[in-house]
Amino acid sequence: MRFLFLGDLVGRAARDIVVSEMPTLRRKLMLDFVIVNGENAAGGFGITAAICDDLFDAGVDAITLGNHSWDQREALVHIEREPRLIRPVNYPKGTPGRGASLLETVDGKRVLVINAMGRVFMDPLDDPFSAVEAQIDACPLGEIADAIVVDFHGEATSEKMAMGHFCDGRASLVVGTHSHVPTADAQVLPGGTAYQTDAGMCGDYNSVIGMEKDEPIQRFLTKIPSGRFQPALGPATMCGVFVETDPATGLALRVEPLRIGGRLKATMPEL
Repeated sequence: MRFLFLGDLVGRAARDIVVSEMPTLRRKLMLDFVIVNGENAAGGFGITAAICDDLFDAGVDAITLGNHSWDQREALVHIEREPRLIRPVNYPKGTPGRGASLLETVDGKRVLVINAMGRVFMDPLDDPFSAVEAQIDACPLGEIADAIVVDFHGEATSEKMAMGHFCDGRASLVVGTHSHVPTADAQVLPGGTAYQTDAGMCGDYNSVIGMEKDEPIQRFLTKIPSGRFQPALGPATMCGVFVETDPATGLALRVEPLRIGGRLKATMPEL
């Protein structure tokens, strides 16, 4: 199976490049499944039903979230009726929506998508490790799921790396989101799980993690807000991770970064 995971979409520039490039990418890379992190898709803060529909119509199969899951209040309602929209699994009991979803590809393969959020330098939530393990145990790779993808939304690289090794041999891909900068450590771990510490963002890199530069710089200099954060609207780079799995085991055969457009050096997986 071939699938693509795209890092945090930040604002309209990110949405535009993903929607425009997705049909070509699906065809060129012969993708079976596409996941994007959409927690910053609506003006940098949260996601709306209309944005979800636009991404799904373009060829996205699942959308994960993070600490900005509820910045757009309509997401609290939309997530209850949309199984392809997935929030962190370690939110407290009673939180709307689901933290994992078993979805099917066009040809009937089953992909378990799990979203979890770290606790280091983040809001205190339930234990992400036990929450992810419970989902994997309930839907084992190679038995119920043909592929398992874990989006670990976290600040600390150490916590993300620990999750990768924790899931090694039991998931197809563990990939970090949240820090918006693509890391150079794409690898297949010893047990067969593809891993990258952070997928990077889809957005304008002439920015401060996707936001227009003046307000973040002002806050670092003075510790005083002078306005709202606004997404940068220049040419966006689409950043993500391409994974090919063994059809017999669901484990990774290879993992490669993908970058298209904007300011960062382009890289495209070859088939």
